[in-house]
Amino acid sequence: MASEITYAEVKFHNTSPAAVIKVPPETKKQQHHPQKCPLWLPWLISLLLLLLCIALVAVLGEYSWACCPKGWKRFEGSCYYLSGDMMSWADSEQNCTGMGSHLVVINSEAEQDFLSKEVKKPSRRENHYIGLSAQMGQWHWVDQTPFNVTAAFWREGEPSNPDYEKCVVIHRTSRALNNWNDVQCNDHNRICEAAAIIV
Repeated sequence: MASEITYAEVKFHNTSPAAVIKVPPETKKQQHHPQKCPLWLPWLISLLLLLLCIALVAVLGEYSWACCPKGWKRFEGSCYYLSGDMMSWADSEQNCTGMGSHLVVINSEAEQDFLSKEVKKPSRRENHYIGLSAQMGQWHWVDQTPFNVTAAFWREGEPSNPDYEKCVVIHRTSRALNNWNDVQCNDHNRICEAAAIIV
């Protein structure tokens, strides 16, 4: 005997429809392989940076500026302060030292010419100390630069008495180049010198 199969459709009330979950199609994951750079590339970059630095130093060195404090005069690589007040030679040197400088040491005819023109300006007084003084009858610069007799700018007839007049000034009314005068170390104006600040 054969049995019969019966199918029936059953509906339920108060049921929610089945939740449908959508699954995105499977995407193939891309694998990231780091690209290897050639071994010479870091060396090339380093070399280019080094050349760039050298070029910048050359350019900036060519266009550097020399700066002086306010009220100081610049000439070549130095700054000069010409005082308006008077002090003894020792106090003048101490005053210059307190400003990070020293009484001027004149090393060239160009520097002597520059300072002589500054001293001759109408607002200046007659004498300005420089960093030259006599010790035991010998002339010495304050920074220990050897004194060169052939590169000195004495007025005619000077130095006249280094045993009694042991300090040296630039004399305002003398000729521009030859205007050094030995004097007693009492009160005069002064010229301080400091290295210019390079930026």
